Amino acid sequence: MIITATIKNSYRENNITVSTDNNEKKITIPGKTEGYGSSVNGGELLFLSLATCFCNDIYREAAKRKMIIDSVEVFVSGNFGKEGEPGSNIVYETKVKSSGNSQQEIDDLIHYVDTIAEIHNTLRKGVSVTIKNQK
Repeated sequence: MIITATIKNSYRENNITVSTDNNEKKITIPGKTEGYGSSVNGGELLFLSLATCFCNDIYREAAKRKMIIDSVEVFVSGNFGKEGEPGSNIVYETKVKSSGNSQQEIDDLIHYVDTIAEIHNTLRKGVSVTIKNQK
């Protein structure tokens, strides 16, 4: 699976595209009121990435277990310090509701998904991020 994300920003224009295996989608994020940049910062998007990953994985893994999930709520929080410092104290909470499954089954699903959630594991492991020279 190849995932890409592109932002093209200029004065009062913010064009964002994400893609998984060439399945391209546009995302709307308003620009800053000053005209340049995005009104949503990278830390917010990182935390949204964690929340979205966990939410989607709950539904995927529940389907494998033939569980019906009524709703998923994920809340992610953490800290960022000075410019250039990495985030810290990232924690998340989740509420998963299922009218057809016991609380133990839901808890087992939550704990399992926590161990396999790809974005979570990417951050937990740490991965190199490099910049290519521009042509």
